[in-house]
Amino acid sequence: MSPPNISPGRTGAAVVLLGAALSLVGTTWDIQWHVDVGPDTFFTLPHLLLYSGSAVSGIASLVIVIAATAATRAGRTVGPEAGGRPVRVFGTFSAPLGFLVSGVGSASFLIFGLVDLWWHSIYGFDAVLDSPPHIALFTSISITMVGAVVICGSARATRWGRTGLLISLPILMLYSPITTNAFNALRLPFDAASAGMVLFVVMLLVLGRATLARTGAATAFAAVLGAMQLALWWFAPWAARTYADAVGLPLRDDVGGRPPQVPASIPMFLLAGAVLIDLAVWLGARNHWSARWVPQVAGAVSGLLIAATFMLQELLISTRPAPVAGQFVVETLIGGAFGAFAGFLGWRFAGVLRGEQPPAAAPVLRIQEAY
Repeated sequence: MSPPNISPGRTGAAVVLLGAALSLVGTTWDIQWHVDVGPDTFFTLPHLLLYSGSAVSGIASLVIVIAATAATRAGRTVGPEAGGRPVRVFGTFSAPLGFLVSGVGSASFLIFGLVDLWWHSIYGFDAVLDSPPHIALFTSISITMVGAVVICGSARATRWGRTGLLISLPILMLYSPITTNAFNALRLPFDAASAGMVLFVVMLLVLGRATLARTGAATAFAAVLGAMQLALWWFAPWAARTYADAVGLPLRDDVGGRPPQVPASIPMFLLAGAVLIDLAVWLGARNHWSARWVPQVAGAVSGLLIAATFMLQELLISTRPAPVAGQFVVETLIGGAFGAFAGFLGWRFAGVLRGEQPPAAAPVLRIQEAY
């Protein structure tokens, strides 16, 4: 009798997701702390929360990699539903792809966490958010969240895999403005951070729709993200003020009336953009349109809507001056262009996540049925 197959993905995915959620909440709290209070040290509660998130994800990833390696050596098969196809590492370990990615993100976070500790030991308080160690830490957390998406997407045939994807993908989308904030350093004739945010959220919505291959999937992802956005909208300022009172630090003079930093950086009309993606893919399947261009069209119309409404959102919730007509048109068109590219990337990445060849030449109807 051959040894049985193993599938440790469900427990590992739950722990990695927990770590990703802790990192999201901790980072949101930390950013709001910088906005409302300002200086911080290495050992603050927001820092400890986001550090614990990476530690939890990293330990879970390491345990699963060791378990998968031991199972492989014992002659048992580790299926893709255990977190992705196994990858040989250093010729010794057999690491499921998703857990390998999340583990690499957590390990790099540990390294840059030490760099952040060194940075604080030299400069003391951080008065701004965009210090070099912080940017590296945020990127590391994003990599861990990508690993969570790969883990759950690989198990899309199971209920826990679909549920995990419905949680992990919105977490990564919520984190995208934190990552794209680094684009502000680019000297471009348009808002690079907003364009990058459109690219990420549209790409992930298309990826989720193509991975689950269910009508209304993109809308479901956007709805879950909206619920998370509302929760963080309340939590971030409350946590910053409560902690400031506890440690005896005053708030900045101009805090009152400003929306929370991270939740306000997510498009409030993302749900409408997701509906457009679902509608475009549904029409493509119904009319047998080619998948060579349907994902790009879906991404483009969604990107146009998200870019335009995001500028209106900033007018509603901030004190920024209204953009002139020419700037509004340019930013909207750039959002459409980035959205089209995001649709292309999201559809192809979904094929990779499913372990298939990119479905470039097949009709959307066949893709939908196969998926």
